[in-house]
This record gives sequence, structure tokens and C-alpha cells, in this order.
Amino acid sequence: MFAVFRKPKTFKLRALHSQSKFGVAGRSCEEVLRKGCLHLQLPIAGSRLCLYEDGTELTGDYFWSIPDNSELVLLTKGQTWQGYVSDISHFLSVFHKPHEGLIQAARQLLSGELAPLRQKLLVDLLHTVSENIAAETRAEDPPWFEGLESRFRSKSSYLRYSCESRIRGYLREVGAYSSLVGAEAQEEYVQIVEAMSRRLRAMSYNGSYFDRGAKASRLCTPEGWFSCQGPFDVDDCVSKHSINPYSNRESRVLFSTWNLDHVIEKKRTIVPTLAEAIKEQDGREIDWEYFYSLLFTSENLKLVHIACHKKTNHKLSCDPDRIYKPLTKPKRKRPAKKCP
Repeated sequence: MFAVFRKPKTFKLRALHSQSKFGVAGRSCEEVLRKGCLHLQLPIAGSRLCLYEDGTELTGDYFWSIPDNSELVLLTKGQTWQGYVSDISHFLSVFHKPHEGLIQAARQLLSGELAPLRQKLLVDLLHTVSENIAAETRAEDPPWFEGLESRFRSKSSYLRYSCESRIRGYLREVGAYSSLVGAEAQEEYVQIVEAMSRRLRAMSYNGSYFDRGAKASRLCTPEGWFSCQGPFDVDDCVSKHSINPYSNRESRVLFSTWNLDHVIEKKRTIVPTLAEAIKEQDGREIDWEYFYSLLFTSENLKLVHIACHKKTNHKLSCDPDRIYKPLTKPKRKRPAKKCP
């Protein structure tokens, strides 16, 4: 009954999925609804007001408790609103085929947005829909190649090179350990490293892991999306980290901070175990291919976001049953048949 003596409350009002907002003031929910319907030329019957942020329906009891300049959505009969996540869902419904109208709509939303969380969501969304993921060559997406040598003419060739460089680095670390191996085992250690090197050259240093065009062994989708595989001690990434380094230059640079992490650790476990196995082999043959798989392949490598890369002691060991090749029993010679 005292509402008539109060200063009118002000709101920013919009229709469902509209980027245009307008100011409206009123001393009751009904007055704001009536003015909003008049402005938008919508029927009053069946219409209602909801908070943009969380979808709470605006009622008389709630009217005076919300802050001035709160953002409202005017819904007509049959329409629903679950908060600003509905805007994100609306964008995602056409996300597979972004167009200029979508990008412009996101920019309009962002220009009038003050809440930090919603700003972050819109910035990330705008950043993503503006990407040129499908482009592959330097001519199709010149900004992606900024700062790269001219020899890289496609995105896949650079990402393949990036993976090869990581694997080459692992090989150098394994080779450098030979100086720490005792003299009696050093020669065979070097021979095993050389065998691994030959295998890696034949496999192009497993560069296909980062190549979205490699059907068999790539760690990404055909579009180039990589998902974090989680820390060494879990099966999945609870944060659902993902990235597409093919999309734009910033994502390409950020992808370099992701790690190809050894589940069984390279320096702390695999290489020392190999060196020790050579010293203790006692006539047995080292299964160097097992160590190769642990050091250089996805059998023991996990692609992880930097936040999921745990630098603690993994406390994992090599499989003792796979260090040496199984002993093959010599075939027993059949006794010669006596001539009758």
C-alpha cells in the first residue's frame, strides 16, 4: 500500500533471445510488465518477468528486494528462461556453423555486460566462434602463422613438427644418460638407444599424434580438438580441459604449455631401470621395444593441461615381466631313424 510513495524501481528489459535492452521504471511488477509489453508490442495475457541472471520469476513479494538496474527478460506464454546459461545454449545451438550474425550478437551482449563471470563466458564464446578452425593453409589463415618460419605452409605440418620436437627431446635425454651408465653396460645401452632412434625415424617421431589429418594415431578429433587425459593417477580430466591449436594463434601458443606426460616416469624410473637391466641381464635379452613404448608412445604418454601436470613422484615401476624377452626353449632334436 505504500508503494505509491516509493521511488520507481528501474530495470533493463529485453525479450527472449534479444540482444536489445531498454530501460523501464515502475512501482510494481505489473506496471513494469505492462510497460514492457507495450514497448515490445507483446500481449500482456500470459506474459511474465524473470531475472536474466538465474531465471527467477519476478513477483510482487520479490519486486522491492532486487537491486535497481537489474536485468529482466520478458517471457510470453509458453516461453522459458533458465538464466543467462540459456543465452549460451542458444548460441551453442548454432555453434556448429557460426556466422556473422552470431558474432555480432555476442559482441552486443558483451558491450552492455558488467558482471565478471558473464563477461568471461561471453569473451570465451566470442573468441571461439571467431576462430578459423576449418582453414588449413597459410593462405587461408595468415594470422595463425604469425611468428612461424615460412617453411610451415599448413597447420598440420607445424603441429606435427611440434610433436616430433617433443619426442626428439625425450630421445636426447635418454641418450644423454649413457654417460651415467657403467663402462660394462655402456656399449649395449648406446646400441639400444640407436635401435630406438631408428624406430622413431621410421615412425616420423610419432608426429602424427598432433596431426588432425592422421586417421590412425592422432590424439585429437578430425577438427583438431584435443582433450586433457587427466593427471597420471586418474583415468580422466575432471576439469574437462580442451583446446584446439588449429583454431587461432593464441590457442596454438597455449597448446605448447600442454604436456606429454610419462605415466611411468622417464628420468626417475624408465631410464634407470633400462640401465640396471643391462647390467643384470646375465645372458638374457633386453626387450628394448617395451622400453621404447614407455618412453615414446601413447602407451605411457598422456596429453595433459598444465594444471593437470603433477610433478610429484609417481611411484610407479616398470613391469618386471617385460624387461627381458621371454627365454625360448631350444627345440629338442629328434633322434635319427635307424636304417632297417
